[in-house]
Amino acid sequence: MTPTRLASAASSALVAVLLLAGCTVGPGGAAPHSTSDPSSGPGNAGSGEDHDDIEGALLDDGRMFAVVTWGSSTCVPQVDQVTAEGQTVTATLVEPEGDGATEKACTADLAPRASIGALPEGVDPTKDIELRITYGDMTDDVDLDGDPDASGTPGTPTEYLPSAGWFDDSGLVLLTWGSSTCLPVVESVEGSGDAGTVTFATDGNQVCTMDMVPRATILAFGDDTVDDDKTFTLTLVGGGLDGTVEVR
Repeated sequence: MTPTRLASAASSALVAVLLLAGCTVGPGGAAPHSTSDPSSGPGNAGSGEDHDDIEGALLDDGRMFAVVTWGSSTCVPQVDQVTAEGQTVTATLVEPEGDGATEKACTADLAPRASIGALPEGVDPTKDIELRITYGDMTDDVDLDGDPDASGTPGTPTEYLPSAGWFDDSGLVLLTWGSSTCLPVVESVEGSGDAGTVTFATDGNQVCTMDMVPRATILAFGDDTVDDDKTFTLTLVGGGLDGTVEVR
């Protein structure tokens, strides 16, 4: 399934902030700070998933993609090298780096994590895409359905709008934009049929850095409760993210 098409003009101020923060998402580039902690609230994928599988989703109106893997929720892999030949996109995931010379300590939990990357120029998001993912000793191919309504062009600037894409029958990757130090924290996820609601925690006293980065949040609904074969309306509540996202 593919994410919603959302239209808005990107402001030059946001572009400047993103560049100053070192978080540009160019063709085939990785997206720094592109993931949020998927275990930070309800709505996580269940334990019945195959933890060896790699899944994917198309995001940002066809400009970006998500790769979903299982592992420590505090050590989310980063998209490193991305290349394309026609509609075949090859990407490598690497472990996040620690601060300075120290290695990053990872919790021993097992959770789905979403890593965000940018599609290279020349890839057509309206047509099916094959992702070839290498992550350590593991390799996998992920088929992404093209979105005939996608109007974003890989390699062009984002419009900084939320988007979402299905990575399985009951799981979504939600892409939002904001501070890298104030990641979305999910309080609850509800859904039935062709509509769902995710509520985020709101902390009015939290101090956030003024950068602008992509953040990915895993949302999981109960088995057989939602219909991913129809346009799905996802309502965002709280956390400064109020609005709706149409997921196709």
